[in-house]
Amino acid sequence: LISSSKKGISSNQLHRTLGITLKSAWFMSHRIREAMRDNGLKIFGSGGGTVEVDETFIGHDKTVKPKGERKGRGYAHKNKVLSLVDRTTGQARSIVIDDMKGTTIIPILEANIAREARVMSDEAPHYGVVGRLFTGGHGYTHHSRGEYVSKIDKTIHTNTIEGFFSVFKRGMKGTYQHCGHNHLNRYLAEFDFRYNNRAALGVNDVERAESLLLGVKGKRLTYQTIT
Repeated sequence: LISSSKKGISSNQLHRTLGITLKSAWFMSHRIREAMRDNGLKIFGSGGGTVEVDETFIGHDKTVKPKGERKGRGYAHKNKVLSLVDRTTGQARSIVIDDMKGTTIIPILEANIAREARVMSDEAPHYGVVGRLFTGGHGYTHHSRGEYVSKIDKTIHTNTIEGFFSVFKRGMKGTYQHCGHNHLNRYLAEFDFRYNNRAALGVNDVERAESLLLGVKGKRLTYQTIT
């Protein structure tokens, strides 16, 4: 059910469908998300491929501003997510980040993207050094000016990753609605997994479920009670 639902399936729905307690449904769904987590270190953009990079914001990070405290405008109080999409392979990888500083983001790009890759982003200042790090070059658009595809080179855009974020946000807001900062990495693993094993890549529901089952090996969620 979880692997075949494009925008996910809530613990409440699993509880009603399977006839188990809500607590069991919640715990089981998180174990399944852990199985969806990719432990591989596959590098994006190998062979000079194009990799899109962008960040998005979701929910409320209580570690920054506790519940009930005035949030105001901006994104400082929100959970921050950095995602990569390899256009050649159609694969996505998402990471929870603490801040939007270049000192946080650039090391992640260096660890996940091949040196020969061509990187696409928006005009955010923390991507300023990308062109010097990747020999394939750095293309970017000015979203603040309403430019989403370069007028000079139509291959310069981040529309692929924006499509990924669209499904992710519809699922998080419409299906799950609330997500704690400490669990966000597992929800990201869920959406990454379904995106990386989608029908457009030739993966059907049965094959996706089988791939998920293979991910169970060697993993277990543990929770420690703090007294």
